[in-house]
Amino acid sequence: MNLPKTDFAMRANLPESEPKRLAKWEEERIYERVLEKNKDGKPFILHDGPPYANGPIHIGHAFNKILKDFVNKSHAQRGFFTPYVPGWDCHGQPIEHMVEKTLGPDKMAKIDQPTLRRLCREWAEKYVDVQREGFKRLGVNADWEHPYLTFTPNYEAGNVEVFKQMYLDGSVYRGRKPIHWCKRCHTALAEAEIEYSDETSPSIFVKFKMDLMPGMFEAAGATGDANVLIWTTTPWTLPANTAVSLAPDADYVMVVADGSNMIMARELVEQVAEIAGWESYDLVRGADGEPVALKGREFTGLTYTCPIRQDLKGTIIYGDHVTLDSGTGAVHTAPGHGQDDYLVALEFDVPLRMPVDDNGVLTDEAGPFAGLDVDEANPVIIEWLRERGTLVAEKKILHSYPHCWRCHEPVIFRATDQWFVSMDKNSLRENALNAIDREVEWIPAWAKNRIGSMVADRPDWCISRQRSWGVPIPVFKCAKCGNTVATAETFDAVIDLFYREGADAWFTHEPSEYLPRGVQCETCGCSELIPEKDILDVWWESGVSHTSVLKHRADEGLRFPADMYLEGSDQHRGWFQSSLLTSMGAYGVPPYKSVMHCGFTMDAEGKKMSKSAGNGIDPADVMAKSGADVLRLWVASVDYSQDVNIGDEILDRTSEAYRRIRNTMRFILGSLSDFNDLEHSVKEWDALEPIDQWAMVRLWQLLGDVERAYDEYKFHVVYRTVYDYVVNDLSAVYMDATKDRVYAEAPDSPRRRAAQTVLMNIIEVLVRVLAPVLSFTTDEVWEHYPEAIRNRAGRPANVQLAGWPEKSDFLPALPDAASATALADDFAVLLEVREVVTKALEEARGAGRRTRWLVAGGGVCGAAGGDGALAADDLAVRRLVDAGVVGGGRHVERDGHVGVQAVRGRDGAGRADLLLHGGGHDEVSGSAAFLGQRLEHARGNPHARLVVEGARHGHVLAEALEAHAEGDDVAYHDELLHALRRHAEVDDQLVDGRDALALVGLDEVDGLAAHHAAQRFHGVGGVHVHAHAGQDGRIHAAHRRHGQKALVGDVGDHEADLVHVGGQHERRRHARAGKAGVHRAQDVGWNLVGRTGQALAHELGHGDLGAGGGRRLEQLLEEFHLLVLHSAPCSG
Repeated sequence: MNLPKTDFAMRANLPESEPKRLAKWEEERIYERVLEKNKDGKPFILHDGPPYANGPIHIGHAFNKILKDFVNKSHAQRGFFTPYVPGWDCHGQPIEHMVEKTLGPDKMAKIDQPTLRRLCREWAEKYVDVQREGFKRLGVNADWEHPYLTFTPNYEAGNVEVFKQMYLDGSVYRGRKPIHWCKRCHTALAEAEIEYSDETSPSIFVKFKMDLMPGMFEAAGATGDANVLIWTTTPWTLPANTAVSLAPDADYVMVVADGSNMIMARELVEQVAEIAGWESYDLVRGADGEPVALKGREFTGLTYTCPIRQDLKGTIIYGDHVTLDSGTGAVHTAPGHGQDDYLVALEFDVPLRMPVDDNGVLTDEAGPFAGLDVDEANPVIIEWLRERGTLVAEKKILHSYPHCWRCHEPVIFRATDQWFVSMDKNSLRENALNAIDREVEWIPAWAKNRIGSMVADRPDWCISRQRSWGVPIPVFKCAKCGNTVATAETFDAVIDLFYREGADAWFTHEPSEYLPRGVQCETCGCSELIPEKDILDVWWESGVSHTSVLKHRADEGLRFPADMYLEGSDQHRGWFQSSLLTSMGAYGVPPYKSVMHCGFTMDAEGKKMSKSAGNGIDPADVMAKSGADVLRLWVASVDYSQDVNIGDEILDRTSEAYRRIRNTMRFILGSLSDFNDLEHSVKEWDALEPIDQWAMVRLWQLLGDVERAYDEYKFHVVYRTVYDYVVNDLSAVYMDATKDRVYAEAPDSPRRRAAQTVLMNIIEVLVRVLAPVLSFTTDEVWEHYPEAIRNRAGRPANVQLAGWPEKSDFLPALPDAASATALADDFAVLLEVREVVTKALEEARGAGRRTRWLVAGGGVCGAAGGDGALAADDLAVRRLVDAGVVGGGRHVERDGHVGVQAVRGRDGAGRADLLLHGGGHDEVSGSAAFLGQRLEHARGNPHARLVVEGARHGHVLAEALEAHAEGDDVAYHDELLHALRRHAEVDDQLVDGRDALALVGLDEVDGLAAHHAAQRFHGVGGVHVHAHAGQDGRIHAAHRRHGQKALVGDVGDHEADLVHVGGQHERRRHARAGKAGVHRAQDVGWNLVGRTGQALAHELGHGDLGAGGGRRLEQLLEEFHLLVLHSAPCSG
């Protein structure tokens, strides 16, 4: 016995072994060695988006970083040059906030800016180290010793380089505009820093008293004061009101209710009346009795008294932003508190007021409400309006409201002086949309529409922040007139300063120390300049990494633009967009060729993870329990383009999948323990068994499928393809079929070495294609190759250095594509057959019955033992009828064009339930009369029944059956399943032919009934050929009743097994077979009993059907159109 031997452990113990392997990789400098190996390969640059350095990595970090590692390693394995520089976003409010929190308010009040920046840097450095170790533990290859950090001098200088270009082009400007403002964080926020969640807000309807009654209503008889009825959900903005906006083309009417005249959109009158609770109301009507109506634009220029600041006047205007979905159709307009309000105010030259300070507190401009926080002001203002009789109605509404992405508090819209990137100056929006649509590949493709709509609708980008920890906006103010001073010379001086000392120098040096002499204000000539205090938006900072990393580090192999950016789906409004806008603005090209996004990680029930919910999954915990490779396999198993679920049960299933893959690797390694590929490999294709050939072709298909999936970044397809191959093709079929050869035959037997050759090909492919996913395990497998191979001089030390398998690596060489495809197609049918039978057997075994199956091929069957049972080892009829008995006879696979089963009763009676299985075409050659005679012969046995399934393309031999079958003599395919349930023991024959029906006789060869049968077998050892064997009629088939293709047998024990048909055995072995009987199946080609066996052995000995003979059995079978043999009770 050649029992498997390997030191490759069954239990992975990944939590303990992986850190040791990481240390080994570090010592080997595996990342650098992979780059060295591929230095002349085509570059592929995946540019890392920087995670925020504020805490340990979470499961979302792990998910994203592992995906990037898949991309890089799958390219590196195929020879691409893949330098990968990881990065961290180190600036911004969260770090500054944590430092403030640590210091406390008293110390913060006394600290200077350089000290604060130093403390922020130290905080960021701490968590860069923490996260770096977390990412390394995942098995991610990267230049960990030289990451990019946004606080380094080189990186900070890149910010100024891009700012310089866009400022001098006119794309960057300073303006006073309403922006999102976080009153808790005391800073402006960009759209990318906003998240939306539901808030309950007051919804109020307020009368604004107009200065004059509009003439049309007055002419219709309206008297008294006219009011415009507005609706708002932000009462705190009423002190900033300067206008009321109407829908330009909507009809507006005057409603008379509760003693007031109120103008509103006609379409909304009933809705407002219901909310206000008016018991009765009327509309001002003309002489014809119809309501007087004016278009919104006809009110333009009319004025009213402002609701809070009643010393001020407001103007009625119109705008397309006004809708009639809710409210009154008259919108309170405060240009300092909303983007739409601001834009429409610019169009009508309406003034902007801003009565709210940085802390969200109303100033003196708010009149009686000065000193109130905006949240506190709402109920106070509402009550004030009620007291004055101008509040018409109030209710609460739940609506989506913007929140700060850092502190998660509601934000306010507030006009302040800020720095902006113009979306339309220099056609930045148009150019960016063109790049999105035509120059960038989006993965998945639908993401193009997502980012496209965001860019199309976004306002100008506010890039200034009122914080300390970041890159300062590199401009100066004139100390005398306040004019901005920024020229090419000043920018270059700042760039040089930042390269030398970093951005901290902005806060420690006077401008005169680094600016060129003679720099002065162009407006007033003053040379005293004050550095800008605001800093750049962190999204700008991370967005210019294309310059600070890709361009600045080109000598390390990086290049601009990158081949890919890969981040979470939220980055379509974040880093993907900021990178695109800065790159298009500075260089006119996108910074990436492709963009791939991943979804969010959710808990097992699809809920968002949070500390408060306690449903988070810590990647460190997963690795401590199961190992990084299990986590990596989970990442590979999911469709990353959507939100993905993870939990303990999901990870347990992943662990089980990992174990199956690992155990398969271990089986292969154990089977190859004595294998030396240079000495033992089979060199010729025809020296392989048919099932070996199928395994080689199937492996080549697998390689193509996996490579295509990697090319398309469909890692879940890689996982599913490999897993299914391991479970269904390897474990259940090939390894099961060949283990007797590998274990039981002589160590150097050709058949054993053939199987080992195939297994060597399999492990070589699997270990290389799985290296990007199971990086730790495949390296471990690589180290446990057969001793003769792993100790060979010049062998790569790590599977990551081994490269990608090519067709030329297969040994023996694969056949041409057409032959390989034909072979694969044939076996695909066999596997479908096997699936049907396996299901039937499982049902039988589930009922506690033991089954044995008798198998025969090529129209010939033998019997062994007194009970007629025939054991099977390797049935192989080549080409269209190639087949194998898998694993000691546990599974039998067959083409499915032909099939016969005989079911014997437990009591040993001569009952024979026969299954006729249909051929592959609509017509089969033969005689209805002949088939009828076969049926009659079976009917002569009172215990027999015929079970028929029709031709594979949808037909049964209806003509014959209608002529000769009666009553219970004929049943259909599903009856066999009933037979399996009724009988404890099964003797089965399966006979093969391309377009045939087949029955095998246990006591005689009743006639290979097609027109070639007599030619091939006449006079052979007294084998009787029926007179009707030469008939060549046509039997037209009728509609098929059942969809199954075939049923095949399975042996429930491990006895010696069936014979080889049409194999590459020497003729003398065939000749001996008939005399030797069936007890040594591995030594025989045909296994027959009695005169039939002797006669056919004699014939084979003369080479007619032997391997070296003229016409192969497969050729004979191709010529048969109908093959009918008879099955009668076994006589022993």
